Amino acid sequence: MSLPVPAADDAAMTRALDLAAAAPRHGDVPVGAVVTREGRVVGEGSNLRERDGDPLAHAEIVALRAAASALGSWNLEDCTLVVTLEPCVMCAGAILQTRIGRVVFGAWDEKAGAAGSIHDLLRDRRMPHRAEVLGGVRAEESAALLRDFFGQKR
Repeated sequence: MSLPVPAADDAAMTRALDLAAAAPRHGDVPVGAVVTREGRVVGEGSNLRERDGDPLAHAEIVALRAAASALGSWNLEDCTLVVTLEPCVMCAGAILQTRIGRVVFGAWDEKAGAAGSIHDLLRDRRMPHRAEVLGGVRAEESAALLRDFFGQKR
C-alpha cells in the first residue's frame, strides 16, 4: 500500500519527470529535479553532466543552485526537493548544506542511494541538519525512464 502524495508534490514530480525525459537528448542520464516553496516552483534542473562536462551537474545540484539564486539565499529550509531518483551521496551532502526541509523522490537507487537504500545521510542523527524523506513516489515511471535509457546504451 502506498501513502497518499500531496497534490503539490505530485505536480512537482510530473515536472521532474518531464525534465528527466528531456535529458537524454543531450546524452545525460534521465533524472529531473524541482525545488518548491509553498507549492511554487523556485528551481529546477536535469542532469547536465555530459552536456556541460561538469561532474557535479546532477539534477539535484542544478535545481538547488537555481532555487538559491531565485530566492537570494543558500538556506532552503522551507523548501521541498522533488527528484525522480534517490539522491546519491554528493547530492545528499548538497541537500544537507542547503538545509532543504523535505525530499520527495521517485525510484530507489540500490547502487548509489543515500536517502534510505544504501545510506541514509538525510536522516542521520549525527548530522547537524536532517530532512524529512518520502521515497518511492511514482517510482515505476522514474525507473522506466532509466531502464529505457540504459537499455538503449547496451
